[in-house]
Amino acid sequence: MIRLENVTKKFGGFTAVDSLSLTVPKGEFFGFLGPNGAGKTTTIKMIVGLFAPTSGSILVNDYDIVKQPMEAKQSIAYVPDIPFLYEKLTGREFLYFIGGLFKIPKSTLHDRIVELIDHFEIGNWIDKRTEDYSQGMKQRITIAAALLHHPKAIIIDEPMIGLDPRSAKIVRNTLHMQSQNGISILMSTHSLPVAEELCDRIGIINNGKLVFCDTREQLQLDKARYDGKFESVFLEVTKQ
Repeated sequence: MIRLENVTKKFGGFTAVDSLSLTVPKGEFFGFLGPNGAGKTTTIKMIVGLFAPTSGSILVNDYDIVKQPMEAKQSIAYVPDIPFLYEKLTGREFLYFIGGLFKIPKSTLHDRIVELIDHFEIGNWIDKRTEDYSQGMKQRITIAAALLHHPKAIIIDEPMIGLDPRSAKIVRNTLHMQSQNGISILMSTHSLPVAEELCDRIGIINNGKLVFCDTREQLQLDKARYDGKFESVFLEVTKQ
């Protein structure tokens, strides 16, 4: 579960996020959209504890991200838009390194890594240095690392950028499976088709405020009021 209550983030005189309230319950796949500079990345960085909100509260799996940062962070997975890897490590070494950070017992970690190597189809690359990985392979190993500790919530930023069709399918199927298993997912993306395909509910932020938030089914009715395109709804609710 992810819950933001009247969250505001200011940088000097600039308000990046303005009184944002949002809840992503257990098992929901939530799409978080908005124009460049709308406040998406700032919101995500507050949820994962990289930025502190100026006011308001953020609960992740019933932990306050400001007051209980360790407990909150241990229960979530964060996948940024640009995968960060230690390029001199092999994929296997990287997974063991991340597992160690989460203090996963070695015997359990070994079995979990074997499971994820198979799921993400990275067996042919797992013992090569990550500096040799393609964009798609880097994304696969990053998501695999994020899932090692069985997180209860996943925050993922632009997961489909630069992916080949095979990698994109694996990532889509993985995220869908996680939500079906009761994991809360908040996905930021610029891809309207990806959001419409995967998400149970979609929110659009503009100028730091949530200007649209509805289910995928309701979105179909909203589209019908225009020309049947999600793009038209997006442009309407985000116009200045």
